[in-house]
Amino acid sequence: MEIPASIRERQNNYGGIVEHREFIERLSHLDTPCLCDADRSLRVMSREIRLRSGTRIMAGIARTVRVNEDFLGVIEALGDSLPGEVLVVDGQGGSLALAGELFASEARRRGLAGLVVDGAVRDSGTIAALDLPVYSRWINPLAGTKVRAGQGQIEICCGGVTVKPGEIIFGDADGIVVASLKELESIVEKAEAIQAREADILDRIRKGEDLTAMR
Repeated sequence: MEIPASIRERQNNYGGIVEHREFIERLSHLDTPCLCDADRSLRVMSREIRLRSGTRIMAGIARTVRVNEDFLGVIEALGDSLPGEVLVVDGQGGSLALAGELFASEARRRGLAGLVVDGAVRDSGTIAALDLPVYSRWINPLAGTKVRAGQGQIEICCGGVTVKPGEIIFGDADGIVVASLKELESIVEKAEAIQAREADILDRIRKGEDLTAMR
């Protein structure tokens, strides 16, 4: 019997998550400034996409959806999501809320690595205390409709950059980086070296050395 396409897609996606788990764990010890210093050509989302929740690192595989003032597609994408994924929502410039405390809590229960909405979220008080990275462009208490299906697992634009399903989404309090596995594999050692160098400098400053005299 032929396996339905929807199930094949989920199996393939999960295989990618398992395969990249060790590398993503390695990334989780870095930060976005070190990655950007290692490669200035990395895609960085607009500074208007802001962290609304706890400040822990977000590192996972992109699951994408495009909607327009309607959150039905977000519900569907959330229902298809897998542990280790980051749900990335292209709100196409809409201002109505596309997610809130219920969606964010469900994402946490499912083991997602984060939620990124190029649009609005609501229930900001609850989200702020949630142990799940949640980013959005705006806050708006008025929700969108729930009548139109979105477009899932397609190339989208989020925060002014292209995001493809399966790419790696890495974020912290400074912002969000989007990159392919190949791009990140090529710079991870350099980023680790930069981070180690900065940690050493910070330690020397704490011990009283002059930063401007360091070489």
